[in-house]
Amino acid sequence: MAEQDDQQARGEFAQLLGASTPLEAGDTASYRRENLPARMFQRLKRGQYSVQDELDLHGATAAQAETLLRHFLREAQAHEHGCVRIIHGKGLQSDRGAPVLKNLVDRMLRQRSDVLAFHSAPPAQGGTGALLVLLAHR
Repeated sequence: MAEQDDQQARGEFAQLLGASTPLEAGDTASYRRENLPARMFQRLKRGQYSVQDELDLHGATAAQAETLLRHFLREAQAHEHGCVRIIHGKGLQSDRGAPVLKNLVDRMLRQRSDVLAFHSAPPAQGGTGALLVLLAHR
């Protein structure tokens, strides 16, 4: 059953990747909604917001990562967190070439209405193996 779930998640992941060019291990992930002021986005890029919670996805399968991420973001909203860090790793151990978790997190966050922006963390906070995410308040 778990293997079937993982295969299904890989299929969904392949569909997400088919929509655009996948990120590579050292690529910077970045996204900003049009209504977010550029100044706030610059502060996020510099790591100037206080991180209120963190999720580490190292070692998770794609299916596990998707479930963990959904739960984590739901909890972050419930606690009214404004900025969180998601550690997905650089994907250097990925057997398919493209970093699976990095691309999965990137695509999932872009689809969420509660995500205002995200950007790869500064080097001291995880670099291209982590994202800083600004969340909207309800």
